[in-house]
Amino acid sequence: MYRLLHQRSIKERFRLPLSKDDARAALKTAVQAEVQHRHREFITNEAFEKQLDCMAENLTSNNGKFGIALCGYCGNGKTTCVKALQQLINALQIHDSYDNSTYGLRIMTANEIAWKNKNDFSSWERIKTIPLLAIDDLGTEPREILDYGNVLNPIVDLLTKRYDEQLFTIFTTNLTLVQIREKYGDRIADRLNEMMDIIEFTNPTYRMK
Repeated sequence: MYRLLHQRSIKERFRLPLSKDDARAALKTAVQAEVQHRHREFITNEAFEKQLDCMAENLTSNNGKFGIALCGYCGNGKTTCVKALQQLINALQIHDSYDNSTYGLRIMTANEIAWKNKNDFSSWERIKTIPLLAIDDLGTEPREILDYGNVLNPIVDLLTKRYDEQLFTIFTTNLTLVQIREKYGDRIADRLNEMMDIIEFTNPTYRMK
């Protein structure tokens, strides 16, 4: 039994090399910079502070999760938070011991991923195993794609691979948890429950006149 337990190595999961409080402060600064980059006024509120706290907890703790799902209405800061996280990771220059490089978060829309699956398969294969991947607007892509009579399920296949390999994945979506289950099926929904902390964005849109 001892040998069986030690035959499989425990995969290292991505974490920010910061305390939760430091990660929260750094992420908040990165969000502020992202908002100002778009010539908008940075606004904080109770909902945003709670969202920051949940993200920082996921990114620094050993709670078994290896992903984050940002779910909620349009225009309430989900994509901004992902872009801010990307900038924070770039700034920290975190060493990736697996290939002796530094981590980077790649952001792709769900529609772009679906297009790659059908039109650029070699690139698609690489995307599935990117160490850190963000999927923006999950649910806007077609559930199935027909390719010369074959039925492709790009997001289902990608999430299954990333679940199996325990690769850090973050996505934004306007879908509810019930709608995610309806669109992608019980199998993927259950895997997402294991993989990800679900952070709900219930605050109104920031895209005011």
